[in-house]
Amino acid sequence: MNQEPTLTYVYAVAVPTPELDRIVASLRGVADAALSLLPPRGDAGPAAPAFVTSQVPHADWREEVLRAHFEDLDWLESTARAHHHVIQALSDRATVLPLRMATLYQDQERALAALREQRPAFTDRLALLAHQAEYGVKVYVRPDAAGGADEPDSATAAATPAPSSPGKAYLQARKRQHHAREDRYEQAAAAAERIAAAAAAHATHAVRHPTQSGPLTRGGAGEDGENVLNDAYLVPDDQVEAFRRAVQQAGEDLPGVRVDVTGPWAPYSFAMPAPPATGTDTHTGTGTAIHTPGGPT
Repeated sequence: MNQEPTLTYVYAVAVPTPELDRIVASLRGVADAALSLLPPRGDAGPAAPAFVTSQVPHADWREEVLRAHFEDLDWLESTARAHHHVIQALSDRATVLPLRMATLYQDQERALAALREQRPAFTDRLALLAHQAEYGVKVYVRPDAAGGADEPDSATAAATPAPSSPGKAYLQARKRQHHAREDRYEQAAAAAERIAAAAAAHATHAVRHPTQSGPLTRGGAGEDGENVLNDAYLVPDDQVEAFRRAVQQAGEDLPGVRVDVTGPWAPYSFAMPAPPATGTDTHTGTGTAIHTPGGPT
């Protein structure tokens, strides 16, 4: 009976240990596949990094099929969640270097060749990430900040001479709205930089991600707000409490501003790119973000 052809799916890079063996054995990956280390612990040097991998059906993961899958939001979400579940579970117990979703090789030999080629870089990066985790800091400005962006306050209204026509009244109202919005964004930007500076004082590295819009900006309390800061920080384990406290204090007494701190996360924002594409690789990742560090990011 012929065995179905497979591809090697790579989730992350980590240094094999007995504890990592136990974690890997307890997890299932994308397509509910069993995980394994490549190479197995003991087959390389004592501190040599390995890939965390699984085997996935070639028929479902070859490049032309993936193109269609990435148009299917349900498939994309479930696969991203499975990928993230593996990486987050690993990072809870070990230092890991996450790779992008859908990092695939034609077979284990090609995956091993890529691992050997990049082993020095992987080793250096894992050393950098040791005893640290990623935390996200997001700053939102609420629509009703500064007394409402679309309505002038009573003092401004009283000081404004009565217009001589409805047209002038409309133009004056629009001008006041424009100035109110400008003031609100200037205040929000200043608040965001103040919070970012406080966070950076307790982190070794920081990454500024693009601000988010749409449903992602909904806060945990169900309030809408405009995202004006979306940063990720690499924070040493012994600085986490000071980091959280500094961000919270920097965000106090800022009317209309909400600050969210998330984490710890696997260090998505500080990981190296997936191995570069070659003639033997099927696909080397989509760069899809699956936490909001960010979730990450």
